[in-house]
Amino acid sequence: MRLLIIGSMNGQIGAASRIAMQRGAKVTQADGIPQGLEVLRSGQGADVVMCDVTFDIEQLIAALKSERINVPVVACGIQSDSRAAVAAIKAGAKEYIPLPPDAELISAVLEAVAAEQDTLVYQDPAMERVLQMAKKVAASPASILITGESGTGKELVARYLHRNSPRKDKPFVAVNCAAIPGELLESELFGHEKGAFTGAVARRLGKFEEANGGTLLLDEISEMDLKLQAKLLRAIQEREVVRIGSNMPVKIDTRIVATSNRNMEEAVKGNRFREDLYFRLNVVKLTLPPLRERPRDIEVLANHFAETCADENGVPKRPLSAAGLATLKAHNWPGNVRELENTIHRAVLLSNGDEITPDAIMLSSADALGSASSLGDNGGGSALVGRTVADVERVLIIDTLKHTLGNRTHAAKILGISIRTLRNKLNAYVQEGLSVPPAGAGETA
Repeated sequence: MRLLIIGSMNGQIGAASRIAMQRGAKVTQADGIPQGLEVLRSGQGADVVMCDVTFDIEQLIAALKSERINVPVVACGIQSDSRAAVAAIKAGAKEYIPLPPDAELISAVLEAVAAEQDTLVYQDPAMERVLQMAKKVAASPASILITGESGTGKELVARYLHRNSPRKDKPFVAVNCAAIPGELLESELFGHEKGAFTGAVARRLGKFEEANGGTLLLDEISEMDLKLQAKLLRAIQEREVVRIGSNMPVKIDTRIVATSNRNMEEAVKGNRFREDLYFRLNVVKLTLPPLRERPRDIEVLANHFAETCADENGVPKRPLSAAGLATLKAHNWPGNVRELENTIHRAVLLSNGDEITPDAIMLSSADALGSASSLGDNGGGSALVGRTVADVERVLIIDTLKHTLGNRTHAAKILGISIRTLRNKLNAYVQEGLSVPPAGAGETA
């Protein structure tokens, strides 16, 4: 784990850093927020940032967000500073660690925050076959393409490949090509020099350089603009990148893993994706089965989410009742594992008894039907008959956002549209005076 500590190494934070190093963390230190941001811009990267609560945590998180640096923040401070702790959590810090440091607490918190995106839970033979193949090819430097519906766990499998490769001690860096506007994605990947464009306040190394020696995940690569695809192809072929505003090529050694929820062959045929880039990425292809084709995983995943969501929300742990499990197994899961997680999250919060029963399980298809019915029945056999496409689309988008608890990125993936398209539609709804679910934590509306 790469840990960036923002704060003085004297006193209790220094002790916390020594504990982290004893537990295997690679620690980098910065005296303040500007210096910490410079470390992250320089391509050193971090899996977790631990920041002294005496600094402005809200400012730090806002700066990370504005520069699209995706890293969790853990605040730390003296035990008696409860107001600062509450303010840090409200500002977006993942956790608060009281000082003086407790070795077991620091180890548990850092491992939990760093492992949030790494948990791969499965039992079904269909998933087992995919992971067996992944393990066989993990040691190779060859590019790998992972396909599958939204929510099937493509990023988790990419991380699995990295953990089982000779690059496991080097950085794993992920870029969501669907979530970053096209004009900014080039800078995100290749970096830029100070003043290269409006907003380039400092030199910043791109994700290729940050992932040097390790693995670069290009998530939802099928959403990438064709012009940028050409530059990406050159970078992969030549094993070098050129930062925006510079003429000097930089050599890289980065293993590429790409994902897509689209039919890539159809995208190539439709001239939406370069054929040469597709073949460069598709040395090995792993196709993840949807959850409806992994029936044995429904129970094991549901139990896993019931336990983790209970811990996260500080509520009693409740097992799934037999009827509750039967309800889950009967559902088609169009949103796959992500939908299951959100369904269980809601059920954990709504449950009151000793078990999670069907009355606490709100499934997306039922929600959507209820909302569509609320538009009014025209007397025909379906509540949708007689409605415009725009009406039905609006209902689907709003219900999907409610289902993802406001998370725009997840909603866009479930809907099969780009994050930009989703935001444009939501802005139009707001202008029409409609109520739109607020953005999820860490996202912009």
